[in-house]
Amino acid sequence: MSVSFEDVEQAAGRIAGHVLRTPVAEVSPGLFLKLEGLQHSGSFKARGGFNRALAAEEIPEAGLIAASGGNHGMAVAYVARDLGVQAEIFVPTVANPVKVAGLRALGAKVTQIGAVYADAYEASVKRAAETGALDIHAYDQAEVVAGQGTIGLEILEQTGGVDTVLVAVGGGGLVAGITVALGGRARAVAVEPELIPTLHRALEAGGPVGVEVSGVGADAMGASRAGEIAYEITSAAGVRSLLVSDEAIVEARRELWRRHRVAVEYAGAAAYAALLSGVYTPAPGERVAVVVCGANTDPATLA
Repeated sequence: MSVSFEDVEQAAGRIAGHVLRTPVAEVSPGLFLKLEGLQHSGSFKARGGFNRALAAEEIPEAGLIAASGGNHGMAVAYVARDLGVQAEIFVPTVANPVKVAGLRALGAKVTQIGAVYADAYEASVKRAAETGALDIHAYDQAEVVAGQGTIGLEILEQTGGVDTVLVAVGGGGLVAGITVALGGRARAVAVEPELIPTLHRALEAGGPVGVEVSGVGADAMGASRAGEIAYEITSAAGVRSLLVSDEAIVEARRELWRRHRVAVEYAGAAAYAALLSGVYTPAPGERVAVVVCGANTDPATLA
């Protein structure tokens, strides 16, 4: 189940030409924003989706299947369209309408079911068993984690090196992949909403445990428990999890637009919220990269 640095390197080669090398903006001396909202389908999720699909020996006639709060589903739908296969996506009823519309625009068959991601996931597993479609997990699959980790490789190359990378966490696939990619050359710090502390609780409990899901980040960070892979990697690496309030996330989203004209969804602002609210305070001279991970939002709500 574990993911190695070599897995991340192989993923980078496998998905090259299918994903974008998203830009990094140095918005103040030593502070970098990795603009992954500019990735295909509007979030980092396309990286893991492509790596999982391309690593498969073959894609079944039934195509790809996934459960998602929205962003992962959009990524899998994009992957399917790019590779010329079908996609079937299950999303909870709390999924953002912008994302549901995006899924349908990408040609995916969409089923809204259940109140939270876990309900949609259960339905997708049952459907995959019936059809034989290739399942692409939102965060707890080795190929998916390795694909997300390619962001870490790019950050080190594009910045010339940083000390810390702040990463928003839902199920934990992104922070796990980046932790592996950094390989001790920088530290990853997890940032989670106070109302969805999946990795935080897992690290406290010694393994993934269920948590209640609510708040502004629920549509994109709505996993009710951290992934086994994420727990294994982050606990072994000593990754810290910081909690930010919904109010801090809302303000960070506004400030990303006001200061930098970067349009993001709430989940995409979570890591930046740790800086803005003082939950994470860099040491003098510390070089920090913030992963701005998703931009599937209604721009009318940014003002």
